[in-house]
Amino acid sequence: MPSVLDYGDLIFDRVRTGSYAEALRRTMKPGSIVLDIGTGPGIFAILACQLGASGVFALEMEEIIQIARENAAHYSCPDGTVCANRIEFIEDFSTNVTLPSQVDVVISDLHGALPLYGRHIPSIVDARERFLRPGGVLIPRKETLWAAVVEMPTLYNRLVDTWEHNILDMPLASGRKLAVNGIQQTHPERDQLLSAPALWGTLNYSTIEDPDVSGELSWNVERDAEGHGFIVWFDSDLADGVSFSNAPGKTKTIYGSVFFPWIQPLQLKQDDIVRVQLEAKLIGSEYAWRWATQVKSSGGDGNFREKFAQSTLTGSVFSLPQLRKQSATYVPQLSSEGILDRKILEMMDGHTTLEEIARKLTAEHPEKFIRWHDAMKFVGALSRKYSREV
Repeated sequence: MPSVLDYGDLIFDRVRTGSYAEALRRTMKPGSIVLDIGTGPGIFAILACQLGASGVFALEMEEIIQIARENAAHYSCPDGTVCANRIEFIEDFSTNVTLPSQVDVVISDLHGALPLYGRHIPSIVDARERFLRPGGVLIPRKETLWAAVVEMPTLYNRLVDTWEHNILDMPLASGRKLAVNGIQQTHPERDQLLSAPALWGTLNYSTIEDPDVSGELSWNVERDAEGHGFIVWFDSDLADGVSFSNAPGKTKTIYGSVFFPWIQPLQLKQDDIVRVQLEAKLIGSEYAWRWATQVKSSGGDGNFREKFAQSTLTGSVFSLPQLRKQSATYVPQLSSEGILDRKILEMMDGHTTLEEIARKLTAEHPEKFIRWHDAMKFVGALSRKYSREV
């Protein structure tokens, strides 16, 4: 869950915030209806009102939405209406929501370091199909993904040194294997690139359907150096004349780039050929990444001298008992905790208050709930997760 400091960092990023604000100014017409997905503290919803929106739907799953409500009460629309009276704040995922009308503009920033983050793309596709009027505007419109080979010894050593050179002199190969199959956000400098950028993929939000991206990258190494992996970044096209990039050498943004390490550092020579098959696949609400690397020497015999196959799935820790519980042939049986949760949910019948439920639990399960307040906290958490607004 993002903290208030995280949201503050987003707002403080002049490149990111300024670009989105300018795109809204250039595309929104007075009287427009705007959908702000992931409104956070509500700054773009408020700006839309100040630009003359007739209505704004501001969606946010996190509790920062309360700050957005409070912020909107302090600003006015051009006709003097308080922004809070023109914005409908909805605490839910956009894919769970039904709006009373279609909208003219959909603005969203659901990124992590890359646009391939969580259910960002499915959310945009759903909003485009269900909420956006024909001829309506998406902000951003398109994002382009680029990659380059990099020399990043400090970051790479930080990944592996804990497992290879710790103070107890215990090489831990299993931990190292996990580390080099993980990805890291970073802010590389332009002079750390060992190749020209290569285009990996384009996300055109007006037509995109599939959240998965796959493609081959190929680079010619530009100088002799030790290569540690490659990075991926994006260029964002928000509106006519409005764009920004988190590419190395550009003004730094909160997003950074994503570093994909290799299993081992490679001694690269000028004109060596590096090829990577890179794949991002959305599984549930998280992306799994796979990258297969091949390196061919310049002027060599034509064979690839290095081959690596890596995946963030390999970089994840799995418990065999927990994996068995997800098997299609596994026959599940509720644990004592599951039985208790079910009992509480059955008491949430639309007539019984949380206090009544909590006091009953305290009486029936004194071994678990010493005080009524302990039971109240427990049932309150289930209520937040499963109850609906009435």
